[in-house]
Amino acid sequence: MKKIDLPGLKQGVSQLIMGSDYFAPEVFELVATNLDAYTAIGGNTIDSAYIYYGGKSEQAIGMWLEERKNRDSINVWTKGGHPDEQGPRVNKSAIYNELMTSLERLRTDYIDLYALHRDDINVPVGEILEILNEHVEEGRILAFGGSNWTAARLEEANHYAATHGLRGFDFSSPNLSLGKAKEPYWTDCISVDDETLAWHERAELPLFSWSAQARGFFTGRFTPEDRSDEDLVRVFYNDANWERYYRAEKLGKEKGVSTIQIALAYVLNQSFPTAAIIGPRNEAEMKSCLEATNIELTQEEIKWLDLRIK
Repeated sequence: MKKIDLPGLKQGVSQLIMGSDYFAPEVFELVATNLDAYTAIGGNTIDSAYIYYGGKSEQAIGMWLEERKNRDSINVWTKGGHPDEQGPRVNKSAIYNELMTSLERLRTDYIDLYALHRDDINVPVGEILEILNEHVEEGRILAFGGSNWTAARLEEANHYAATHGLRGFDFSSPNLSLGKAKEPYWTDCISVDDETLAWHERAELPLFSWSAQARGFFTGRFTPEDRSDEDLVRVFYNDANWERYYRAEKLGKEKGVSTIQIALAYVLNQSFPTAAIIGPRNEAEMKSCLEATNIELTQEEIKWLDLRIK
């Protein structure tokens, strides 16, 4: 499996990143089975967050790392700074407190990849970078990025870092998928539009996509007439996305692969470094994701799938 190198990491980030939003100690057998299967196909990076399942996701990952004794071969990615009922939490004390709790839950003394789960545009980017650089210097995190940050703020932050001798953002994690979100799936989430895509192509900043397969839109389980999944209808149902679906289906038949595999390959074949967070829960889904990493799409095919050319 292809890997993406980031400054400070001991090993590159595998193009498939294992999601963990359903992980918990109560289902540890399932967690261990799926993580073992994931590493068996060459995956080495696990995505979590301070808020996932009330902290149970991080706890389950920590249990697995300790039991398997494989911490040095795994990239642990967690996130902090998600707003709570009192508002934004992108500040020095919140980041510190959440990070220290995450380290304890994960049973480790460092995080390979750390991301701010949200931005707070009322906080100057310089102040945020100073906070994150301090944690790098203390060895608590090796690389950091922004989850659901706009391209404009990422550009501002990395310009500030370059002119002030600081470490800048090493990666970005918005939603990039063949299905284009009509509105945020969750509050304040960022989905890649044409402007953001063009910026990443220029900047070549690695992008690690969540919901890379558009929440199952391309699985074949849904039709324009089936409106049973309210969130899917709200976010992805429109004529343009159904045309993207039909094009992915057509290209899949030509290449002998499934529509959902074409959708994942779309994310992995961009002209800049990309990886996708996946959430397979059985062997067939894991195999499907792995096979998608071997599908090569030309930039012309990418643009055709994305309706940028007829």
